[in-house]
Amino acid sequence: QVQPVESGGGSVQAGGSLRLSCTLSKTSYLDNCIGWFRQVPGKEREGVATLYTGGSSRYFADSLKDRVDITKDNAKNTVYLQMNKLKPEDTAMYYCAADPQRRCAVYGRLRAEDYRYWGQGTQVTVSS
Repeated sequence: QVQPVESGGGSVQAGGSLRLSCTLSKTSYLDNCIGWFRQVPGKEREGVATLYTGGSSRYFADSLKDRVDITKDNAKNTVYLQMNKLKPEDTAMYYCAADPQRRCAVYGRLRAEDYRYWGQGTQVTVSS
């Protein structure tokens, strides 16, 4: 019930677009920061984007902000990650996570350590 569920991953050609979805329980969604993170085997997990469901706060990784957007649908308890102009370097497992302490909004940051509840991930593969 508190575990986010990701979907929308798959294989795409470089330059293409993909929209990932993260669906949560009502309790885990409302007044939470919901973030997207990605990880490649052998590398550190890195933040992609996050938003606060109870307001307008949104934060992006500096290296991705020109190609990524994060949006929400409160009626569906769902957060979307839109990725455009995809590159092979974007290939990773993408995870959605929730922070009930709302630290993305409180402190204005995107940090994996803030997030308590994590989904199983959805794979994104970008071919050249």
